[in-house]
Amino acid sequence: MSNTKKRAADANPPAKKAKKRKGNFENNESLDSELGINTLFSRMDSQLLADHIAQKTTRFGTELSPVELSDISITGNFKKNPISGASLTKSPAGSITDTSSWQEQRILTNLPGFLEQFSEDKEGLSRSSKKPGSPHTLIVAGAGLRAADIVRGPNLSDKVVTDKKESAVRKFQTKNCAVAKLFAKHMKIEEQITYLKSKKTGIAVGTPARLADLIDNGALSLENLERLVVDASHIDQKKRGVMDMKDTMMPLARFLARKEFKEKYAAEEKPLSLLFY
Repeated sequence: MSNTKKRAADANPPAKKAKKRKGNFENNESLDSELGINTLFSRMDSQLLADHIAQKTTRFGTELSPVELSDISITGNFKKNPISGASLTKSPAGSITDTSSWQEQRILTNLPGFLEQFSEDKEGLSRSSKKPGSPHTLIVAGAGLRAADIVRGPNLSDKVVTDKKESAVRKFQTKNCAVAKLFAKHMKIEEQITYLKSKKTGIAVGTPARLADLIDNGALSLENLERLVVDASHIDQKKRGVMDMKDTMMPLARFLARKEFKEKYAAEEKPLSLLFY
């Protein structure tokens, strides 16, 4: 190549192809770092939530077979058809309560109002069964520290502050209705078993793994369970929510798809409400 042509080529280098950004609607527009929430969940109806969960479990469950993925679907299981003997099922969307009508910001301080909005008996949130360790509400969080915040409310370092005296679910705690913190870093499981067996509990807040362990060993009863709430909107400093990481999404999916819950989702009378906050 002559010097003249070389200089011309150097002066006009070929245009580089613009790199495609991996960002999507959720990442670019729905993540509010100041409030610490993903606002997408407030706009999702039951069907969109069901699709979102299926997408996340498929994404993170690449090592699972189609049958195994189906097993951790949140479809409700009806009783067997008396004629054919086949098990009837309820669609994932039909198992999820549509909360898109509630337009408050899904921050920690608004959680009590959310629970009241989707409870037929608001006063009942501060009551518990006579049977110890048998809550009416389970709240599932992605991490122990977050579960603690859900119980006690935001601390002084939180960006979002309000003048509300009762800023989290401890609002519903009374002398005869405990709000239990159930996660690995708070107490040893033996201590939590003792606690649940001795305390009348209205609301229990914890991580999927610890809640599952306490259900399996009988300390946490599902007999009076009315609602199952997922702390879905909260994001951490890296803008990640409970459904954005394999280490939290897959345990959550397996927990929500427990046989006991599937039966309750599809109950003809007083079905279990599955809500995403």
